[in-house]
Amino acid sequence: MLATHLLPLRRDWPALLERPAEPAAQLESQVKAILDHVRADGDAALSALSLKFDGFAPEQLLLSPAELAVEIDPALAAAIRLAADNIRRFHAAQHETPQPIDTMPGVRCWRKSVAIEKVGLYIPGGTAPLFSTLLMLAIPAQIAGCKEIILCTPPNKNGEIDPTIRFTAALVGATRVYKVGGAQAIAAMAYGTESIPRVDKIFGPGNQYVTMAKQLVQMEGVAIDMPAGPSEVLVIADAASNADFVAADLLSQAEHGSDSQVILVSDSPDLVDRVQISLDWQLARLPRKEMATRALSHSKAVILQNISEAMDFSNAYAPEHLILATENARELAEQVENAGSVFIGAYSCESAGDYASGTNHTLPTNGFARSYSGVSLDSFMKKITFQELSREGILNIGPAIELMAAAEQLEAHKYAVTLRLEEIRNGND
Repeated sequence: MLATHLLPLRRDWPALLERPAEPAAQLESQVKAILDHVRADGDAALSALSLKFDGFAPEQLLLSPAELAVEIDPALAAAIRLAADNIRRFHAAQHETPQPIDTMPGVRCWRKSVAIEKVGLYIPGGTAPLFSTLLMLAIPAQIAGCKEIILCTPPNKNGEIDPTIRFTAALVGATRVYKVGGAQAIAAMAYGTESIPRVDKIFGPGNQYVTMAKQLVQMEGVAIDMPAGPSEVLVIADAASNADFVAADLLSQAEHGSDSQVILVSDSPDLVDRVQISLDWQLARLPRKEMATRALSHSKAVILQNISEAMDFSNAYAPEHLILATENARELAEQVENAGSVFIGAYSCESAGDYASGTNHTLPTNGFARSYSGVSLDSFMKKITFQELSREGILNIGPAIELMAAAEQLEAHKYAVTLRLEEIRNGND
């Protein structure tokens, strides 16, 4: 059952907007020790840590082409290809054509997108082998033109990588796939080892150890996709909403992990009651019932005066996933200011975005949707600006640069312009 909060005052909202918090000090110390071990001892550290945490130390970290040439259920393979096509189509449309602009006569500026050369993808394989995340990360990397796509994913206790992950890795063109997981995999991609190359940017979800590892290597100058935390969904529903649909959407998020959070916001106490009843019977059928139950224990239902107030609450919470299950969902979508990805209407379940609609499911959590976007084609590219000044251009803009440089007491800056202007005025150019 969700804890229900009836008509809370706005001054009480901050407490309702809080995410479940884990003590970080001890975790940081443990993860830092892992990072230092890998940085100092490379592959030997990876072997020792894999044996300690996963119960298996692979003799060979790198998967062979034969290991990637795996057959899976044909129906599942077809589903993965369908999802890949939609993801590829959506992300390919994000390509931008450079648009040069003359800011004044003789001064031309433009911006060009250039692929990040070497990216590292982390794909969890513990409680759930997230081959869908591999689609979400490798496909835009491939479209962007990244030269190397390095994949790290943990083996099971038999030392094997889930066949669906291997199939997907081959499908999306991962350059190299390594049997290593946890914080040690992040360390390997951040620092490089004898087997695993150092990458320019690290992507992918993971448990609290992986998340902390990403945060720590980012402080050392290694780029990551975004700050991440436990997954979350907020559903806005009204009296006309389908309670079973809403309950299913809440549970589909709750089963991600015991630290996930789900929020139901409504102006209808009756709808909330019906959702609570539906949660009970749907939860009983889930294989991951215990995990979902723990997630529901720190989740909540919030009943507000009206849907407009519910929208204000959602924008304050800034959810990773926002489902608008109301009658006027499309109109309500225009009021969204903070959210990672938005699902509009009764049939737009979060599962569609998680797998196959085409949008990316790697999204900002923990309120970071206020300032971060989800992964996109741009995440795998850097933007380089260019400018080209003609003789006319430096004559037009030069005097203003001289004045500004002099005002900042940067004489070398000023002289770089003055020298050119004098050459032109003396007819020596």
